[in-house]
Amino acid sequence: MKKSSKLILFSALVAFTTFSCSSDSDKPGNETGGGVDTGKTKYIITATTGAAGIADYLLTADDISKGSITTTGNGIEQDGSYRYYITAQNNFFSLLYGQGNPGAVTTYNLNAEGKLIKKSNFQAETVHVFTAVNKDILTIKVPRSGAASIAQMYKIDAEKSLITGEAQQDTKKLAGNGERAFFTWATQVGEKVYMPYMSIKGDGVDNFGTKNPDSTWVAVYTYPELKLEKVIKDNRTSYLGGYFTNGLYQDENGDAYGFSGAVATSNSVVTSTKPSAVVKIKKGTTEFDKTYFFNVEEKSGGYKIASSSYISKGKVLLQMYGTPGTNKGAAKLAIADLYNQTFTWVTNAPQIISFTTVERYNLVSEDGSSAIVGINTPEGNWIYTINGTTAVATKGIKVEGGQITAIAKLKY
Repeated sequence: MKKSSKLILFSALVAFTTFSCSSDSDKPGNETGGGVDTGKTKYIITATTGAAGIADYLLTADDISKGSITTTGNGIEQDGSYRYYITAQNNFFSLLYGQGNPGAVTTYNLNAEGKLIKKSNFQAETVHVFTAVNKDILTIKVPRSGAASIAQMYKIDAEKSLITGEAQQDTKKLAGNGERAFFTWATQVGEKVYMPYMSIKGDGVDNFGTKNPDSTWVAVYTYPELKLEKVIKDNRTSYLGGYFTNGLYQDENGDAYGFSGAVATSNSVVTSTKPSAVVKIKKGTTEFDKTYFFNVEEKSGGYKIASSSYISKGKVLLQMYGTPGTNKGAAKLAIADLYNQTFTWVTNAPQIISFTTVERYNLVSEDGSSAIVGINTPEGNWIYTINGTTAVATKGIKVEGGQITAIAKLKY
């Protein structure tokens, strides 16, 4: 998908109007209400067929380790050009990209029989970042060019879909270097929210280009006040994450690890001179750990990080750009061990990958050992389980009649 199409993100949750659907399955008493967990799991696979006016189909499955499922005569149709998804408080949110305008958002959960039912619809503005914080969802609308430089932050109750707080940030003032800050994502770290950002020109010509390709920034905000406390800076690699891509995760020890592809550009040419790497922020601190630097580009033989997904116990699934030293090439998958600073290419995965769900829409297995991702190839599309210790991929359910855009799960 084009970068511009991804702006919607979780805009949805800036819910301004809500209304219940009228189907029988939505009547009181038939639904879990969100947040209920009786031990049963239903997987949600979203798949796009490429048909005009249809973004995706929502498919459900009890077992994703085998078999097949199809969009033909099956699933819940999602209208529009593009849809984005998030699961919070046992609710599944489907967000329509509004092309800069407010877009419809549909909330689903499971009834007692495990059937996916429509819970509510509402309208919201388009935003560029969303993340779960406690029982809330934090969304951020970030201007990329023009006179406007104020990023709007919305704190939303994920159970009620109601805005409970707002804040603003002047992105030009935050950058402080003649450019503007553009948040790549936001991550809860302890009781605070850490927001990595890239410095961009925002000049209307080369909006996402920069004159500052070799620096890393993370803005630290209090929560729920959303007050800026400080900016953590480093110059050993480039910005963390990417446009619409998370690049900061907290592990079980409370430490935070940031992932940089070192692919900052100017006029579409990569100008980063520092390596693609992982940096660390120790628990209880708001500084980068100068004793830790995981040079992934060196360990991989010259490849750069495209996206990442934390598994557990220091294991991370990496999607790498396929052409060494660039931000181009068919995706390659690898497992990184953050604690031992080792890099292992994934085996048994498809040799030619069209695209995956590693960027944002994937799961971790119940035992925490593996990442569960959708992998699309010219030969077909499957859900794979990738073990974080062995780096071995295992093929699961095949999705026919559409390409996999997300995988999620709900309890009932």
